[in-house]
Amino acid sequence: MSLVMVGVDHNKAGLDVRGLFSFTKKKAEEAYSIIKNIKGISGSVILSTCNRMEWWISTVDGAEVSPAHELCALLELDEVQYSQYLVERRDNEAVSHLFRLASGLESKIVGEDQILTQVGDALQLARASYAADHALEVLFRLAVTAGKRVKTETRLSTADSSVIHTALHMLRREGFGIAGKKFLVIGNGMMGRLSAQALLESGADVTVTVRQYTSGVVDIPRGCKRINYTDRYEFIPGCDLVVSATSSPNYTLSAENLALLEIDHPICLIDLAVPRDIECEAGALPNFELYDIDSFNIDIQSEVLRQNISKAEQILSEEMAEFYNWYEGRDIVPRIQTLKATAARDVNARLSPLYRGLEAEQKETLEREVDGAAQRMMNRLLFGMKSRLSEAVFSECVEAMEFVFENK
Repeated sequence: MSLVMVGVDHNKAGLDVRGLFSFTKKKAEEAYSIIKNIKGISGSVILSTCNRMEWWISTVDGAEVSPAHELCALLELDEVQYSQYLVERRDNEAVSHLFRLASGLESKIVGEDQILTQVGDALQLARASYAADHALEVLFRLAVTAGKRVKTETRLSTADSSVIHTALHMLRREGFGIAGKKFLVIGNGMMGRLSAQALLESGADVTVTVRQYTSGVVDIPRGCKRINYTDRYEFIPGCDLVVSATSSPNYTLSAENLALLEIDHPICLIDLAVPRDIECEAGALPNFELYDIDSFNIDIQSEVLRQNISKAEQILSEEMAEFYNWYEGRDIVPRIQTLKATAARDVNARLSPLYRGLEAEQKETLEREVDGAAQRMMNRLLFGMKSRLSEAVFSECVEAMEFVFENK
């Protein structure tokens, strides 16, 4: 078995290319139904965020699978054209990357909080689609555990490390005031709610769009006003800033429709979506200034942050060791269990003459005690050997014991 990750992120591709590789929840569910039929793939997890898309797979031993080819085929993209934007990681490199990713060390904003939830959600969706095998289940679960430990034991970020807070910091540095200004937030998913909450906490007057056909109760931060999504263009002329953060495959704001509005003051447009929510040409219109997700860069790391990153990396090394202990021994554990059971049966068989004349209950109790003692003895022997021998030598010992029991 091999663990492989193929994907595209902000270090290799711009926003438009990342948009082509992005997966909504529905799109991922549809993809899983196709992936299950790809020969050689035993497990799969799709992780798609605003800054990256990563497709994680575990392959069957001896299988010849080209993850880049399969990914481009899945998305109906030309592999020759887009292979330059793809990165592939295998086995140890892939494991290290996922642990670093879950802890926030690979994010544009170091230590940002959303990625840990996104990694966990990716596993949940794969699990619900019956796509993740046991190896990926354990890998992602332990990566999330490691990320939580890093969050608890280090301080990589402050409470305002989300993208919207970084955007607001940048705008303030450029002289754009937040308090008392009128803001429109398009979208009430996780990013939309975070944006609305951040703006409220900064003293802004915030209105959030809600689609009329949405069923159930729409969860928006307390203190926000709401308008129907279809009324967004009529509302914009009275705004100072508009944030759009949806998972829509189409533009929420087009340059053509924005050009029809009568605007008499500067309006800032912030597009936090991948693929884009706001058409690029909107930034060239009079009185509009457009920022996208790539406009916000990480501040230079402080010495304190560098020290905390070093501590986080130490934690990850410890947590990854647990995964490797499991991963490297996963094939031999069933064999050990078989050896223990076989040894117990053998001991009971050899003691069977002593059981004659015993009451049925006494015999059952004695057999159970002997069975447990034999298994504990084998457990101590086998794992004592494992702790002292190399993997290769230990594997040979197990093989020799299997031969002895099979040919006794």
